[in-house]
Amino acid sequence: MRIAVAGFADETCTFCLEPTTEERFEPATLRGAAVLEENRGIPNYINGYIIAAEEAGAELVPIVYARKTPGGFQSWLTRACFDKYADEIAEGLRDAGELDGVLLALHGAMAVTGVPRPEAEIVRRARAAVGDVPIMVTLDLHANEDEEMAEVADGVFVIKTYPHVDTEETGAAAARCLIETIRGNIDPVVACHRPGIVSASIFQATSYHPMKDVLARCAEWEEREPDLCYLAVAPGYAYADVPDIGMSVWAVADGDRDLAERAAADVADFAWSLRHAFARDLPGPRAAVEEVMALVEDGQKPVVIADGADRIGDTTHVLRELLRGGAKNWAIPGIADPTVARELEESASVGDTVTVTVGGWYNEASGDPVEISGTVEFMGRPRYQLVGPMGKGSTVQDGFVARLNLGDNRHVVVSERMRGSNDSAGLTSVGIDIEGLDIIVLKDRVHHRAFWDDVAKVDFPINAPGIGYADLRELEYENVPGGAFPINRDGAE
Repeated sequence: MRIAVAGFADETCTFCLEPTTEERFEPATLRGAAVLEENRGIPNYINGYIIAAEEAGAELVPIVYARKTPGGFQSWLTRACFDKYADEIAEGLRDAGELDGVLLALHGAMAVTGVPRPEAEIVRRARAAVGDVPIMVTLDLHANEDEEMAEVADGVFVIKTYPHVDTEETGAAAARCLIETIRGNIDPVVACHRPGIVSASIFQATSYHPMKDVLARCAEWEEREPDLCYLAVAPGYAYADVPDIGMSVWAVADGDRDLAERAAADVADFAWSLRHAFARDLPGPRAAVEEVMALVEDGQKPVVIADGADRIGDTTHVLRELLRGGAKNWAIPGIADPTVARELEESASVGDTVTVTVGGWYNEASGDPVEISGTVEFMGRPRYQLVGPMGKGSTVQDGFVARLNLGDNRHVVVSERMRGSNDSAGLTSVGIDIEGLDIIVLKDRVHHRAFWDDVAKVDFPINAPGIGYADLRELEYENVPGGAFPINRDGAE
């Protein structure tokens, strides 16, 4: 049994300014045996494929896995960039010899100039290359997909956790379904239903209402119906202005089209009944920092401030309010400012006292640059391993960073490119002692919770200005379909 493995993944924030070209993908793209070797043992889709294939004695035939290099977000993929990797997958499949099936590790929130539904197009080109063999697709929970994907793929498997800690399990589920299909033991059918909800990522944590309840509904169906192979929900990615934006429900059933349709429709209807929980009001930076400081004073610390709007890493709204309010014992593990980072690398040394004006360079939503003065306590390009549940054991190679101690245990890391700290390694790698912090500011929405929920007393999401606003009504969409709540159906009853 020979099964091809390929992937092409991107979560495209179309509100960014610069287009995405192949130069952003090529340094991190894996080809041939490296697709398997570099992912083996890492908890992701492809390691899940490996696990299932080894269980079944199947041979995996690696083609290509195209992915971006780390750093800030860019906007729409150029058509040339998309065609390069979509065609490379198709050509690799044609050259792979006789295949029994295909596993495609995609994302679902890619946006490409001139290609309305790029992931479906990737599958379509793969289908043209391999003919009538089953193709199974794994998707991120933030996928924006619709019925077109259901028409071209034999199985669609969406991860069920955010923070994403089940990618390996989802990859294994897709591979096992493919193997059983090849063996003739099952005949998968796919259904997709879309309730018309577009939600900010910060409201999509799967351990909390409303996503917890939606996924519990899926689990009830799976437990009750043995012929339902898989049922999951992709709440979607609100920062890709594309026609298939928003929530989708995916059902894979064994030969029973009616069952798949009923299950997906029921979960979609249930999600719609909870739509207002996907669009809550959150405090702005000033009110948020004031409330967080009160929580700290009351002994509820540390507090994580989740600034989910910052997709570039340069916003200064929370930094300004922390300084204005006189907060102590806090850290921001990354203000992305390549110009200031370069100046520090060229002219400063550890131990120097410096004054720099950081951030606020990308666009008007970033806030004004902020002047800070402090002692340089770390400089370099740290390389470290993740220690939290997401990607545990994966190696992160930072660009240049400099940590400034502003006094009163206040730390700002000025970074060459966007960096976060979804677990403690992003902080400890630059010498910050997390035990002494009262406030940790993360430019993230939910992923950090896989680690920090066990450390912080309070997780405090905010609605700061930025290209990733929590209040989607602050953004200007051009391609969102009519009836999308809350963008085009504000207050729909």
